[in-house]
Amino acid sequence: NSFVTRTNTCGELRSAHVGQKVTLYGWVQYQRQGLFLVLRDFHGLTQVIIPQDEAHSHVKELLSRAPVESVVRVTGTVAPRPLGQENPKMPTGDIEVKAETAEILNSCKKLPFEIKDFIKKSEALRMQFRYLDLRSSRLQSSLRLRSRVVMRMREFLCNLHGFVDVETPTLFKRTPGGAKEFLVPSREAGKFYSLPQSPQQFKQLLMVGGLDRYFQVARCYRDEGSRPDRQPEFTQIDIEMSFVDQAGIQRLVEGLLQHSWPEERGSIMTPFPSMTYEEALAEYGTDKPDTRFGMKIVDISDVLRGSNIHFVQNALSYPHGSLRAICIPQGVRYLSNKDLESLKESAKSQFNQEIMEIIRRPDGSLKSLLTKFLGEKEQSELIQALNMQEDDVVLLAAGEHKQVCSTLGALRLLSANLLEAAGLALRDPTAFHFLWVVDFPLFLPKAENPTELESAHHPFTAPHPSDASLLYSDPTKVRSQHYDLVLNGNEVGGGSIRIHSAELQRFVLEKVLKEDSEVLSHLIEALEFGAPPHGGIALGLDRLISLIVDAPSIRDVIAFPKSFRGRDLMGNAPDYVTPEELEPYHIQVSWPLEEKEAKKN
Repeated sequence: NSFVTRTNTCGELRSAHVGQKVTLYGWVQYQRQGLFLVLRDFHGLTQVIIPQDEAHSHVKELLSRAPVESVVRVTGTVAPRPLGQENPKMPTGDIEVKAETAEILNSCKKLPFEIKDFIKKSEALRMQFRYLDLRSSRLQSSLRLRSRVVMRMREFLCNLHGFVDVETPTLFKRTPGGAKEFLVPSREAGKFYSLPQSPQQFKQLLMVGGLDRYFQVARCYRDEGSRPDRQPEFTQIDIEMSFVDQAGIQRLVEGLLQHSWPEERGSIMTPFPSMTYEEALAEYGTDKPDTRFGMKIVDISDVLRGSNIHFVQNALSYPHGSLRAICIPQGVRYLSNKDLESLKESAKSQFNQEIMEIIRRPDGSLKSLLTKFLGEKEQSELIQALNMQEDDVVLLAAGEHKQVCSTLGALRLLSANLLEAAGLALRDPTAFHFLWVVDFPLFLPKAENPTELESAHHPFTAPHPSDASLLYSDPTKVRSQHYDLVLNGNEVGGGSIRIHSAELQRFVLEKVLKEDSEVLSHLIEALEFGAPPHGGIALGLDRLISLIVDAPSIRDVIAFPKSFRGRDLMGNAPDYVTPEELEPYHIQVSWPLEEKEAKKN
């Protein structure tokens, strides 16, 4: 209570304070028939007894007519609650404050929604009145936990390990590859700044500058349009180190998370397990596996290789042909026919992949369109390979390896959701399973033109030392020194060892990616002036905190988030500006015809 005029917060009074005169400030949470009210601040709740005697009639009138969510000051004496009226659910439930004087500091008009966590409100309404939504205990708790985690991270990095906290520019220039960047006009005709999608180039330049260890709670910007649970501006814990290898970065991050992890969420064990990209894809169908539950993808190619099933033989005849399956435990009991059809339809619509189902009956036999093509030996081997139990359902896919794995990976997660909705406990909501995914490909074929390559992550990632020679002969086979940190099936961090050779960086940009290296001439030139080997990582703070507090969306751990479409519904941004305001930037807006008509009207 330093620096303020209250004597106590609304969450700290106990039986030991009985008899003390106190001054409390807060919001009226609840008022009952002019007898008492509950006062709330960021620390908790206190019951205030409204005086009923004539001498304090003005106090009674004032507090009785104070609308809910009005801000009031109350001075009074702490008293024990009458026997039998204690409230064990409230930390202050043994006491009450008998009001003597009061003042309404600001009356509240009619609310657009009740400030209670259990009251359902549309997200649009919550974001329009975000300052009211911020009063909810859930948002308050999440933002305060976020603040504590960041403070502990800063302490670990700066105080314990010698990192330097450096603010990097927000106005910069376009970076080739990666996410789309927001453009900011300048007063030089035709010239624009870009808002950086990350401080990537600056942190590398800081290593060239000899800072050795850099850290920043960095604001980043990506113009990704309407993507679910993404924000156009977000925050990452940005880290870079000189003279470090992949294992060193991983140990640092494990120590950082262990040090900053909230005590109330239990402890996390280190070192985190690690898995290659190829292993993750083969067993989970994704590069961000949720390892809290099984249902791994199983390769059954060898089991059915000798069968006479046409689509199986057709799939296995291709160079990357594969036959794989997942086993859904107790699928017969928990999934309806409609559920199974929806899973197959999802595979068809999203991946253009046909799915075959196999059910194990209570008598141990198999039910499927395939069984008539399979002998007893093949059926037995299939049951063994998939560890099928009674009432299990197997989903089988045949085709190109990556497509098959991706399809089954998506079905694995959809099946888990359906099983849990039907009452089967599969994923522990209190468990935190961290995982490192390593050995990603350095380059991927472009979606719009598969004959050309793009960086799997960004063009500054160094190739795996074992694959360095392949860079010049077959770059598609080069693994990278990139690493992702995954938590419960969500990517919460990504980083790499960087290219510190100007010659290699120029080759990657010009020869492999066919990019104009002139755009990055400042960085390439810097690498020619004695750049140390270096690497780093960025942790997505919003995503990490949302997983820690089990929030449904990252918007629930950001004070003032944007909507799904990237709009600020509270301040109505982005907004129009006048032609006069655009003139210094040499910009004219060309309106689509329908918008011209709408503006006229």
